[in-house]
Amino acid sequence: MTTDKQPEDRKPQEEGGAHMTFFEHLTELRKRLINSLIAIGLGTFVGVLVAERVIGWITRPMKKALESAHLEQRLVYTHPAGYLNLVITLGLYLGIVIASPVVLYQIWLFVAPALYKHERKAVVAFLGSTVFLFLSGIAFAYTIILPIVLRFLVSFKDPLVVPMISINEYFDLTLMVLLGLGLIFELPILIFFLTLFGIVTPRFLWKNFRYAILVISIVAAIVTPTPDAMTMLVFMSPMVGLYFVGIGVSAVVARRRAKRLAQSEAEAGAR
Repeated sequence: MTTDKQPEDRKPQEEGGAHMTFFEHLTELRKRLINSLIAIGLGTFVGVLVAERVIGWITRPMKKALESAHLEQRLVYTHPAGYLNLVITLGLYLGIVIASPVVLYQIWLFVAPALYKHERKAVVAFLGSTVFLFLSGIAFAYTIILPIVLRFLVSFKDPLVVPMISINEYFDLTLMVLLGLGLIFELPILIFFLTLFGIVTPRFLWKNFRYAILVISIVAAIVTPTPDAMTMLVFMSPMVGLYFVGIGVSAVVARRRAKRLAQSEAEAGAR
């Protein structure tokens, strides 16, 4: 009987992967960091090569806003090295984006051996959801938010005053809007972890919906780069929708958690 139980006792341990010493962990970590840095370096090289084409894509909403305001569709740089700095900076950002699959894979290779099979599936689902929501936020910001913001900003004009828009300052504004919306779209992931650790419940989120709207309004007022109420409402609308999505996610997590607790209590009672 002892022989029959040994494979079952070892199964969770084998599923979790091989054990490593502290120095083996350091060696493995150094290897993953070096591979990630090499990937980022190569990605940055490629990013610098394609940066000018990406700049054309980034400036498209600004040119459309200038065209709708019947202004000259031209951006300038006010420093001799302004455009070069923009190309290098954008190339670095693009390099990180290009290398992100390799970097995530290196992180996975470092973490996966210590995880059980069900934990690996959870991590893969988490990473997939995080990337999807972040990219969705960037797409929403570029296609909807950014054109509205730019049209509002260039609507203030005077016959004697002509806007001279710096491409570097425009890039900073665009980056703030895109990254801001990308992070805001991670709200369901935040609610997922808060529910997982028992900090919030679906009932709590629904009961305090009014306070959540107040917090969302404050965040939208801070993130919105323009003072008009219309743009602020456009910022708020996806946040409110994501809050309801988060309530649904919280309900699923709470239901599964209650089910696991019931099963563990039943097993303990059977013993």
